Amino acid sequence: MENLVAEIIGTLILILLGDGVVAGVLLARSKAQGGGWIVITTGWALAVAVAVYAVGRI
Repeated sequence: MENLVAEIIGTLILILLGDGVVAGVLLARSKAQGGGWIVITTGWALAVAVAVYAVGRI
């Protein structure tokens, strides 16, 4: 059961942070508007790192 909860939390972190970066770049009137693909790939990389560090030991 512990592995299942860790998987859900890791996926939640990954999707929230990764899609949040994409939304920030694409939505009008956001501070990250027009950031480009480098901002998106960096944001996804950080999202993966945070998710792994959050639940990687479980």
